[in-house]
Amino acid sequence: DNNFCAVLCNMELRNQRCLSDVRELVLDNCRSPDGKIEGLTSEFVNLEFLSLINVGLISISNLPKLTKLKKLELSDNRISGGLDVLAEKLPNLTHLNLSGNKLKDISTLEPLKKLSNLKSLDLFNCEVTNLNDYKESVEGEEDDDEVSGEDEVVK
Repeated sequence: DNNFCAVLCNMELRNQRCLSDVRELVLDNCRSPDGKIEGLTSEFVNLEFLSLINVGLISISNLPKLTKLKKLELSDNRISGGLDVLAEKLPNLTHLNLSGNKLKDISTLEPLKKLSNLKSLDLFNCEVTNLNDYKESVEGEEDDDEVSGEDEVVK
């Protein structure tokens, strides 16, 4: 069985290190049966990099609080909103990849402005990149931020 719970349980059982020692966690292609994050807990207190590429996510609402997480890969899922949880649970996030998701409206990107440490945002292959002025609505005040969309990167 190649789903979140099975992978995380096996990792916990086989790996003698504590979950608090884990700094990088790659769960790419581990299918989420109900489209939500399962088995990932705030016990991963030192997690800095989390990759959940192509796992079938629809929602990130039950993402645990991971205060040290800096990079989050969520590309090739089916996420269409609910991004407000990111600022609350991942206050130190610097890199976010949402490419290949079902983001259609600028309003769904508004919560990303609350990610004060965000330096890089990838929205490649998201419908929202076809809208006029989507970059301005995401970039907000910061000139240093990098927003990547259809075939171009803005710094």
